[in-house]
Amino acid sequence: MKNMFRVVAVAVFSAMLLPALAQAQMPVRPFHDGPVWDIAFIKMKAGVGLKYMNWLATEWKTEQEALKKAGLILDYKVIGTEAHGTTDWDLMLMTEFKDLATMEAQEDKREDVANKATNSDDKKMIAGYEERTGWREIVGGRLAREIILEPKK
Repeated sequence: MKNMFRVVAVAVFSAMLLPALAQAQMPVRPFHDGPVWDIAFIKMKAGVGLKYMNWLATEWKTEQEALKKAGLILDYKVIGTEAHGTTDWDLMLMTEFKDLATMEAQEDKREDVANKATNSDDKKMIAGYEERTGWREIVGGRLAREIILEPKK
């Protein structure tokens, strides 16, 4: 009889508590996840940095603008800084995406849009990579999530 009373008591308590829990709100945090940035760290080689900057201002920019116009990226930036050593980077190439899932899902679309914008194919792309290795070194890369310092709406 005691066990039956406990079962009934738990059932009644649960019936009263569950609606209250369902109405309870998640805590409001003063920040939320924002867009994702794909960042490349570049070290320009001595004496040929101007060639690389010219390529960025023409072909790379054309590609980025086409991707932005197609809605496949949100924005892009080139950030320059002084290197702090002989192996340190001096440029950041940043491309902004809505989120990681969108970035990954649209990879094939981005390649197609970029190839059309620059009138490129695999052969030209490989030749371009080989040429640019004489102008710059890719030191590393990161995926970073922007943190918005406001509650999520």
